Amino acid sequence: MPRTPATALAAPSFWATLAMVVPAMFCIVAGDTAGKALTQAGAHPFFVAWARFAMAAIVLLPLSGLTRGELPQLANWRILLRGGLVVGGIASILTALSTEPIADVFGAFFIGPIISYVLAALLLREQVTPARSALLVLGFAGVLLVVKPGFGAGAGMGFAVLAGVFYGSFLTATRWLAGGFRPRFLLISQLLTGTILLAPLAFTMGAPRMSPYVWALLGFSAAGSAMGNFLLAMANRSAPASVIAPLVYTQLIAATLLGYAAFGDWPDALSLTGLAVILTSGLLSLRLAHR
Repeated sequence: MPRTPATALAAPSFWATLAMVVPAMFCIVAGDTAGKALTQAGAHPFFVAWARFAMAAIVLLPLSGLTRGELPQLANWRILLRGGLVVGGIASILTALSTEPIADVFGAFFIGPIISYVLAALLLREQVTPARSALLVLGFAGVLLVVKPGFGAGAGMGFAVLAGVFYGSFLTATRWLAGGFRPRFLLISQLLTGTILLAPLAFTMGAPRMSPYVWALLGFSAAGSAMGNFLLAMANRSAPASVIAPLVYTQLIAATLLGYAAFGDWPDALSLTGLAVILTSGLLSLRLAHR
């Protein structure tokens, strides 16, 4: 991977990044909430993931500005790698959400910012500071409180951790490619990649009984994911992954509130403590990034 120097953000750039990333995180959580509702309606997680990619691709392809000259770039190994990472992340998190509460899944998912921070430092040569590293260790301690490894954690929480690993890698890959590709191209490329990769699995598992309710959930899930990832690609054009990563913690707030509102799920005391630790780590990291 090419080396990318760390970029210091001026205050206006930081707030512009904040205004894109926070809505992006809420959109993604809303899409995943609809995805959990779909699995409860009988849809397999792989079918939900495929439908999300396919529906968003159909809607956004005419708006993507894709040109004939860009078509060969869809087969670029870097584009395919990035698309494969987000496919793995979405398929894994929907599998986790089918059996686990939303807030717990997103707590485990927050191994992602740690993965992104480490990869950005190793592969993109972005700045590493002792204070930010210590805060990420604190965040990892919070993840352990939520996941409770060795204390009855189910397979679903394992998929949540795997989703975080995929997503942290995806964040770094997005930053890696953001300077060389348009945000709309990055978005449509991942949607097309996901549609193709997941189609065999989706139809092997079988589609649920379609109804207006299922169609509405599919549309909402696809729209939330697509809008969130588009805003994220926009943010990555002006901010390093090490600054984007702490902002991803705002998903915890949305996950807790939407999980309770939609399904009545509220974290137990240990998980709630872990979520508070993760959120504190994210907010302190955000303050460091702003400075």
